[in-house]
Amino acid sequence: MLKSIASRLAAELAVREAQVAATIELIDGGATVPFIARYRKEATGGLDDTQLRTLAERLVYLRELDDRRETILKSIAEQGKLTPELESALYAADNKTTLEDLYLPYKPKRRTKAQIAREAGLAPLADTLLADPQQEPTALAEGFLNAEAGFADARTVLDGARAILIERFAEDAELLGHLRERLWNEGELAATLVEGKEEAGAKFSDYFNHREPLRSTPSHRALALLRGRNEGVLNLALKYQSDDTPITERSAYEQAIAARFGIADAGRPADKWLLDTVRLTWRAKIFLSLELELIARIKEAADAEAIKVFSANLHDLLLAAPAGLRPTMGLDPGLRTGVKVAVVDATGKLVDTATIYPHEPRREWDKSLAVLAALATRHKVELIAIGNGTASRETDRLAADLIKAFPQLGLTKIVVSEAGASVYSASELAAREFPELDVSLRGAVSIARRLQDPLAELVKIDPKSIGVGQYQHDVNQSQLARALDAVVEDCVNAVGVDVNTASVPLLARISGLNATLASNIVSYRDQNGVFHTRQELLKVPRLGEKTFEQAAGFLRISNGPNPLDASAVHPEAYPVIEKIVARVGRDVKQLIGDSVFLKSLRPADYTDERFGLPTVMDILRELDKPGRDPRPEFKTATFQEGVEDLADLQPGMVLEGVVTNVANFGAFVDIGVHQDGLVHISALSTKYIDDPRKVVKAGDVVKVKVLEVDVKRRRIALTMRLDDEVGQSGRGGAARGGEARGTRAGTNRTQAPAADTAMAAAFAKLRGK
Repeated sequence: MLKSIASRLAAELAVREAQVAATIELIDGGATVPFIARYRKEATGGLDDTQLRTLAERLVYLRELDDRRETILKSIAEQGKLTPELESALYAADNKTTLEDLYLPYKPKRRTKAQIAREAGLAPLADTLLADPQQEPTALAEGFLNAEAGFADARTVLDGARAILIERFAEDAELLGHLRERLWNEGELAATLVEGKEEAGAKFSDYFNHREPLRSTPSHRALALLRGRNEGVLNLALKYQSDDTPITERSAYEQAIAARFGIADAGRPADKWLLDTVRLTWRAKIFLSLELELIARIKEAADAEAIKVFSANLHDLLLAAPAGLRPTMGLDPGLRTGVKVAVVDATGKLVDTATIYPHEPRREWDKSLAVLAALATRHKVELIAIGNGTASRETDRLAADLIKAFPQLGLTKIVVSEAGASVYSASELAAREFPELDVSLRGAVSIARRLQDPLAELVKIDPKSIGVGQYQHDVNQSQLARALDAVVEDCVNAVGVDVNTASVPLLARISGLNATLASNIVSYRDQNGVFHTRQELLKVPRLGEKTFEQAAGFLRISNGPNPLDASAVHPEAYPVIEKIVARVGRDVKQLIGDSVFLKSLRPADYTDERFGLPTVMDILRELDKPGRDPRPEFKTATFQEGVEDLADLQPGMVLEGVVTNVANFGAFVDIGVHQDGLVHISALSTKYIDDPRKVVKAGDVVKVKVLEVDVKRRRIALTMRLDDEVGQSGRGGAARGGEARGTRAGTNRTQAPAADTAMAAAFAKLRGK
């Protein structure tokens, strides 16, 4: 019989069944992954958030699988065809594909040629020819003529018998499973150019004659090929031989079908007819079906990998180092329309705006400097955040002149990504927050705030608009949305939020809360003033005990009467600290931050039936550094003066830059020339690495050397191995060229066999390294 879902998940995750069962109970009870990971370690045995996310996803899949299994069992039983062997096989099926293979012969379908032939009484003919090839097909068929049913001669009768056998062969679950996996392991994905599409499909030129093993096609290349097909540029097909010679009469796949049903070429009268039936079964039925299925499988695998890449980059971006609570001036660069200026105070509140025109065509450089200096002086600005879009480097030079002309202001300038700022500016949220403010000025506010606290600002933007995805518009959108929402939820809860300053979008990401409850919290705060204790949250409309349990530990209240409310210690665990206080004779404020004393305590002395060792140890760590921020220290990159455009780049230059995106084939780096350069995975380290994220992540400040520049194709090849020799220009490096970094088409395997990247042609010189 079927094992329990908890048992199956425990085997998959290599953990104890009790851990899984407890987690399932918590999930079914409405607990979120961040809450379970942080505050229910005793129940789950310490499963981390990654394990819990996987468990939650697989739980949905296995429940859907079991529901489908029951539907299939019921359907076959109602047909009176459920044998003990079939029932066992259905219960043993551990995935949806195997389950559907077993159901295929019993699945209700529209009347087929085989069904019509069976109704005309041709099944005995098919059975006889298969069982006894000594029979002569045409002569035997004469005894099954049925003109009324459309089988008036031997030829149509034999066609009907063949249809019965083709359907039988093609619905053999064991055979299908074997052929599917063999084709997956041996098949090749082949792309060719659609005639007349050379110019329109130039970005896919590396794939005009491309072929590589199906199962080892990287996700980014698979998505590029599929996009080329969807845009009508590429023909995509599955090949199952190592070369392009015509398929033989008896391919290995046809031989497998023949062997399964005892068919052979022994010179008997029915052998040729049966072998032709096998050939048609493979070519006209099974292969066509498997081709669609396996291309769908590689799409599914590529989607999963691309979503994984996007999620990892988003995680790194959201947890980038915040500049902190410092008055900041945001500059949204522009030429003809001017540079939009917004000043926010240390809390992110907008205090002033302006528009200046330092660049072409008005060139009001000195006037712009005077405006910026006056704003900086009036509001005690410490940081200048410059968006990295059009006119970014020119505006960066303006900020440099400002710092040089007014050293007494103590200003620091930083170029930040403005990806998604325009989306926020035009959003309903921005309109509610700044109803009187011009859309373009809202972007400057967002740029300033994302320097102060990237997480708090970026949660206001749809993650898909932040620009760190790989083929994000080609993957399954519902799966992508779920994955990115999970990343945002994990990041927000890992940091925690100040309930007295957090925005509605930020609060809505807290465990247990939603947009309605977040709005209710802010409305209550606006009407009644700041929250003084976490318990006051229970006064918020519709925020009940269950929600409080899920959310309270992630909500911080600074400068309140209870210092624990500013920590990650959950209110339910305050009794543990009271026990510690009573035993050691010191109050909470004396305990906080006293590392030496806290390390002298024995956690086991404070456990009980409810709070085990993991919770007590977490509490002591939190008392040592309450409300600690897991994000790294704030650092900035300095772009080289005079290097502002691709034309300014020269091979051999060593520059500082910021990693903007990481893909499976390498990392994209902003070096201040309005075009990201690509560090191929082989150029990230002197050691072999199989994952770029082992070396870099989005937001890292790195030093790179320019290897090659292709101004015409806007491609830059970089290396982090600063001893690398500079290559010859002309082939060019690879850089962002699509709607998101890493979206350019791939390469023909035969052109660059050593470079497993969608833009490997740009790195021909790296072959053999």
